Amino acid sequence: MLEEKLRARWFWLARWICRVFCILFFRVRTYGQENIPRKGAFIIISNHQSYLDPIFCGGLIKRHSSFIARDSLFTNWFFGPLISSVNAIPVKLGEPDISAMRKVLEKLKKGGGVTLFPEGTRTFDGKITPFKPGLGLLSRRGKAPIVPVVIDGAFECWSRHKKLFTPGQIHITYGKAITVQQVKDMGDKKLAELLTDTLRKMQTQSRLKQNKKPYDY
Repeated sequence: MLEEKLRARWFWLARWICRVFCILFFRVRTYGQENIPRKGAFIIISNHQSYLDPIFCGGLIKRHSSFIARDSLFTNWFFGPLISSVNAIPVKLGEPDISAMRKVLEKLKKGGGVTLFPEGTRTFDGKITPFKPGLGLLSRRGKAPIVPVVIDGAFECWSRHKKLFTPGQIHITYGKAITVQQVKDMGDKKLAELLTDTLRKMQTQSRLKQNKKPYDY
């Protein structure tokens, strides 16, 4: 019980630190946070532009959202203890990881939130690559609506081609949730296509709002 209380306090402290960090270095602006369910399970689906994406799309909302990270990060002397302390879930890349999926479902069934990056890796050019099927299973079994989220600006600040980040401005847009019933009414392939198309449209709208050139898909 004491360990759980300490973990909870650390999470909210870490969240506050992340907010200050984001405001100071990236002038983060968020839109549509009202689309995050106030209670019950939920899944955040986001594009992947930088190492800091879990902080940008999950660390700035009022509710707790765990995230998946590749297992190799947990062996890093700095990132390992840090992401473990905020309930990150390790996943093996390049192969089906049943253990990771069970942990995700466990959190959802307890009414928690999980942040996922269906592209699997950080973008090479800022564009959103097609999502792979499989998200529908988590939504149906976890009884969790899916909230599409677009991060824009993180690629310019800390792309995979840079060793260190540079300050800039980042816009995060939370779209309307796709209900569990809507997920049940469509196949996994159709859902993946819908989410890919939705995030690309959100990205285009975000960039136009900032007077930035949209990506060509």
